[in-house]
Amino acid sequence: MAIGLRLDLRQSQTLIMTPQLRQAIKLLQFSNMEVNAFVEEELERNPLLERDERTDLPDAERAAIDQIAVRAEPVGDSADHARADTLPTSEASPLDADHAETYDPGGPSDGEAYGHSGESHGGRHDFSDDDRGIDDLVAQRRSLREHVGEQLRLGFDDPVDRMIGAHLIALLCPAGRLTADPAAIATAMNLPLERIEAVRAKMMRFDPVGLFARDLKECLAVQLAERNRLDPAMATLLDNLPLLAARDLRKVMALCGVDAADMHDMIAEIRALDPKPAAGFDAEMPVSVVPDVLMRAGPGGEWILELNPETMPRVLVNESFYARVTLRADKAERSFMNEQLQSANWLLKSLHQRAHTILKVAAEIVRQQDAFVRHGVGHLRPLILRDIAAAVEMHESTVSRVTANKYIATPRGTFELKYFFTTAIASSSGGAAHSAETVRQRIRVLVDQEKPEAILSDDALVAGLRAEGVDIARRTVAKYRDALRIPSSVQRKREKSVPA
Repeated sequence: MAIGLRLDLRQSQTLIMTPQLRQAIKLLQFSNMEVNAFVEEELERNPLLERDERTDLPDAERAAIDQIAVRAEPVGDSADHARADTLPTSEASPLDADHAETYDPGGPSDGEAYGHSGESHGGRHDFSDDDRGIDDLVAQRRSLREHVGEQLRLGFDDPVDRMIGAHLIALLCPAGRLTADPAAIATAMNLPLERIEAVRAKMMRFDPVGLFARDLKECLAVQLAERNRLDPAMATLLDNLPLLAARDLRKVMALCGVDAADMHDMIAEIRALDPKPAAGFDAEMPVSVVPDVLMRAGPGGEWILELNPETMPRVLVNESFYARVTLRADKAERSFMNEQLQSANWLLKSLHQRAHTILKVAAEIVRQQDAFVRHGVGHLRPLILRDIAAAVEMHESTVSRVTANKYIATPRGTFELKYFFTTAIASSSGGAAHSAETVRQRIRVLVDQEKPEAILSDDALVAGLRAEGVDIARRTVAKYRDALRIPSSVQRKREKSVPA
């Protein structure tokens, strides 16, 4: 065989990741807030882009882009649906590329989803009215350090004591605990430990009472002392908080020397205290989820899906400005304007494609999970990305990007799109598989319905689920129970044996 150099011509097809394609993919996986921030940057950078503030678009034009009607095909046993509570009744995508990570189908069911267990979070049958009230307009609150600093200035006259107090305030953790050892503080400030402790003891009585404590026991003890309820029995109870947490009440009553009635009163007093007195000050305001897709019932029983206009940025290309500038521009300026025009047109195309893809994927999810919307979480079907990708003729990575950080407002509440993807658990009768979310909901119901004298173990939960046709292992029940933050049967027995 001869060895030598040779020149060959070969023809092949490869996917080139152009900057425009990267931008389109990035826009697809952005949340609505990130998309708006990106568009704001483009509006500042590109002189040919301007915001579209028109509000009088024809209904036909708006519906062609932002709305889609979904008529779900009946899935499963219609008799089961009748027994449940009911509610009133593609073109190739340039983003569909096999070059990104795929989504683990079992992921969403492993944690608490927004709107978990079908609880309604603004679950209305229509979205025509704004139900926000005056309570949503909250005045800006003072920080914890401002609140305590004012009390420090009023409570101490000595400048040294004020300096000690300011140092203690700087060391507070978000819960209100002191993060440093008082002995280390005394050494660092070159002051006697007794003076540090005297200032700290007085500041522990500041509002809210219990700040600057070293641990939970000291925090609760100060609050009880402020109420004149720190007697020897209560002090002994505070010394044995781990036993109280484990619900070993017989041992705690023996140590405190009290009967069941007194123990019940003492526990009620402990529950009335604040273990984290600083938590209510600097806590961040809860951020309300703004849905990307709105859903309402149509006149013919179908579902109407539309993009939320509050989350969809609308921009226009100012072609008249482009024409005026390029008319008298030199070669360099004309080249710059051409680049800006191309970038602006591509942004509009990417936003339109993003809206179309989100609606298409959301419509297919609603079609396959129609029983859940109409009848509740007990009818949530097992669903994976592959099912939706095959139905909408897209790649799984594209569907994963569409469902990431996107929310849909349904009559059942507001849910993340990934909430509808759950793993399948086989049926013991050989019928249709059960959704993992449905099984977890059933575990929660069984535990809520158990009686104090008949606490269900994990084996009993397995037996109950198998009697309902769910083929599930004990370790899976234990995993789901832990995910739902349900204590073990031993802990629940102790908790339910305590009078409410």
